Amino acid sequence: MKTVLRYSVFALLPLTIACTQTNTESKTTEKSTDTLKNECYTAVDSLDTAKLKLNYLRNGDVTGTLVIDYANKSKNDGELKGKFKGDTLYVDYTFKIPTRNPVVYRNPLALLKSNGKLILGVGQIETTLGRSYFVRNKAIDYRQVKFIFAETACAGQPKP
Repeated sequence: MKTVLRYSVFALLPLTIACTQTNTESKTTEKSTDTLKNECYTAVDSLDTAKLKLNYLRNGDVTGTLVIDYANKSKNDGELKGKFKGDTLYVDYTFKIPTRNPVVYRNPLALLKSNGKLILGVGQIETTLGRSYFVRNKAIDYRQVKFIFAETACAGQPKP
């Protein structure tokens, strides 16, 4: 009987945790959707272009979209979420590459804000337990980069 009771408790534990997390997440989502401002950026490198839209939320988070259109490869189209640490925006970029069976990828990105521009850094990435991170104690390079984003007007807004 004790064994059955023990297994019943363990069986109900994930359900209890899941319900608690869903409640917490919905409250966080409600609070974090208050957008303070939006910024849009465009970057061009030869025939490749990238468009970035950032939404600054009241809770300090930054969300947005990033579309990278490569001339000789498929387009990356996805969403990002992260925070500024000093003058650098660290985000997780979740995107799809359109193919017959699209696969969802999630990579870290670092964008340095300098002189009104955002510079997409290049860093060494490692993956642990299915999650990708920048390698600790390895510098992110903001000099040898592909995309430097200049601020542009967002749809329906005047140019800054």
